[in-house]
Amino acid sequence: MTYQPSRRRFVRNLSLGLGGALLSHPLLAACSPREKKLGIALVGLGSYAGGQLAPALQETKNCYLAGIVTGTPAKEKIWADKYNIPQKNIYNYQDFDSIADNPDIDIVYVVLPVFLHKEYTIRAAKAGKHVICEKPMALSVAECDEMISACKQANRLLSIGYRLHFEPFNKEMMRLGQQKVYGPVTAIHSSNGFVYGGTDNSAWRLKKKLAGGGPLMDMGVYVVQGARYVTGEEPLWVKARQEKTRPEFFTEVEETVYWQMAFPGGCIANCKTSYNENASILHADAPKGWFEISPAYGYGGLAGKTSQGPMPFPHITQQAAQMDAFATAVRTSTPSIVPGEEGRKDMKVIEAIYRSLDSGQQEKV
Repeated sequence: MTYQPSRRRFVRNLSLGLGGALLSHPLLAACSPREKKLGIALVGLGSYAGGQLAPALQETKNCYLAGIVTGTPAKEKIWADKYNIPQKNIYNYQDFDSIADNPDIDIVYVVLPVFLHKEYTIRAAKAGKHVICEKPMALSVAECDEMISACKQANRLLSIGYRLHFEPFNKEMMRLGQQKVYGPVTAIHSSNGFVYGGTDNSAWRLKKKLAGGGPLMDMGVYVVQGARYVTGEEPLWVKARQEKTRPEFFTEVEETVYWQMAFPGGCIANCKTSYNENASILHADAPKGWFEISPAYGYGGLAGKTSQGPMPFPHITQQAAQMDAFATAVRTSTPSIVPGEEGRKDMKVIEAIYRSLDSGQQEKV
């Protein structure tokens, strides 16, 4: 038998949300192009903002790049010229709070090092802006709680940058696992990592206070997510170990982490994340078959297959789909499908993994 998803499911995975339907409404159609879209300000103009988010915002239907926040004056003109951003929509970290007075900006996207996620999420919410915060959500569950509380108090939506919840191959993994198409998932194998080259270990990602950890906080979040959304369950316990081949380089954070997660339905997930290996796979076994994506977690080039054949899904700009969906949620006052609570769940698992690394024992989540 050949694996063949239904036409309805195929169309669903092509969809970027409700934006097209909203923009076709007669009242909205009468608006100018900018009035149809919500304005997003990117906070932090590093490689992800410049290489992925800003280009994706040139494709979005429901939102656009309205402003920037940067601590590097030289970037202001470059970005302003490239993306036609008016000077009144350009901020630095000192005058950031005055963004409250800018009606052009509806959403703030926090794309800063992890230790700054809490501060700028809370400041954005207090300024009356809805917030997307990059993953991992924060340095701890306690920080997640503060961020969620601040957004609720301000009556602003909070979403975490889990782009893969809008990506067709990963959405199919969710469907196959959660709907038990091949029966209940019994085992998951997943890994995500890359080789961290060079000899300079001064980057913020290698500093415990700035990043919260190494590959587990960076690449491992995807692995935790993958196992959680394939099963649709929260893990009961974890057991973890680590190894270092370059202890002189990874002085503050881990290099490679292996862990197991046990789920209520009986599934055991064997997981790995590393700064010493190129890997990207999410594989699930069930009594009546198997399904996987490999590569699984990148920005593009994903490929999926099952025991019945390949997954014939299109490739999309994940960040555009993610931001369009959040803009729709804001416009319709409906919750994000990846709210702050979702980021908190991952941090709860990650904290348990770090406890297990310290204790050498199985730890409850």
